[in-house]
Amino acid sequence: MALNVHPDIVSLLPYVPGKPVEEVQRELGLPQVIKLASNENPIGPSPKALAVLAEVAATVNRYPDGGASKLRSALAERWKVTPDHVILGNGSDEILGLLARVFLSPGDEAVMADHTFVIYRMEVTAAHGVPVVVPLKDWRHDLSAMADAVTERTRLLFICNPNNPTGTMVDAAEVEALMARVPNHVVVVFDEAYYEYVRSPMFPDSLAYVRRNRNAVVLRTFSKIYGLAGLRIGYGLATPEIVGYLNRVRPPFNANSLAQRAALAALDDEEHLAKSRAMNQEQKEIVCAELVALGFQPLPSETNFLYFDVGRDGRQVFEALLRQGVIVRHIEGRMLRVTIGLPEENRAFLAALKKVLS
Repeated sequence: MALNVHPDIVSLLPYVPGKPVEEVQRELGLPQVIKLASNENPIGPSPKALAVLAEVAATVNRYPDGGASKLRSALAERWKVTPDHVILGNGSDEILGLLARVFLSPGDEAVMADHTFVIYRMEVTAAHGVPVVVPLKDWRHDLSAMADAVTERTRLLFICNPNNPTGTMVDAAEVEALMARVPNHVVVVFDEAYYEYVRSPMFPDSLAYVRRNRNAVVLRTFSKIYGLAGLRIGYGLATPEIVGYLNRVRPPFNANSLAQRAALAALDDEEHLAKSRAMNQEQKEIVCAELVALGFQPLPSETNFLYFDVGRDGRQVFEALLRQGVIVRHIEGRMLRVTIGLPEENRAFLAALKKVLS
């Protein structure tokens, strides 16, 4: 019997994550492989987070705290809001899906950039909404054009800042101009997965809009600088009204007990945060300079990765690097994205790239 699947779902392609190290080793028979594809923290998790995992492991026969009260309270205190402003997700990706389910009816629109996190388009399409895609301008979100794209059917507007995969950001003045134009029926979603890596003083205070009771959602994650990607935990900050609606469709116990406790411990480890940020900045400058010396022009990045045009088929360069034991990310065309790793990993990437190019 033929399956009766909605055409919107048939049109979707599954998300393809970066290849696991073990899979590449097995496929290519390589003794050592370096993964610089998924923007993970190469230093690893906070030691404080690791210390609590063994303790919590003995309790996994019990369901987690469905309301994640301790972690939500800690996040509320950190960001000067109330716990009712906080929602947790199985990664911040899950909250994107909740937003689409809550705010989109069939035919409703969601505005997004054309070269940004692919999950926006997937979740909007899966909710039978219409993705309205606006081209980047100089590899950055064109917020003026995105405001122009808003109609009476627009319900969501996504801003990935800094943007994945480009690493670029929009500044406070640009965001303020956008927010002055966006009507009240649109929820603006600031996806700030790389927030803790940002160094620019011009980065917008998106949380100010939440505190002013605007229809805005700020997404953050413990998957990047906090090094807890494998535990899948992210969070959103929004008005209690928005959080209340999201909780109506949030699966029960979506934040597991290991993730809750590790995130709570990691949140207080300022030393690990500072160490991770400093190493990333130092190594990013080194890798960027080496790429420039090779004739490339990496985009300005406020993240823990660099995006650059290899001047030839990016898929071929990606596959050649794979055979050298280095996993990067090929997004499309001639563009590659490389995560900033440990010093020895970055040296191995640059050596492999030089070998591939020669």
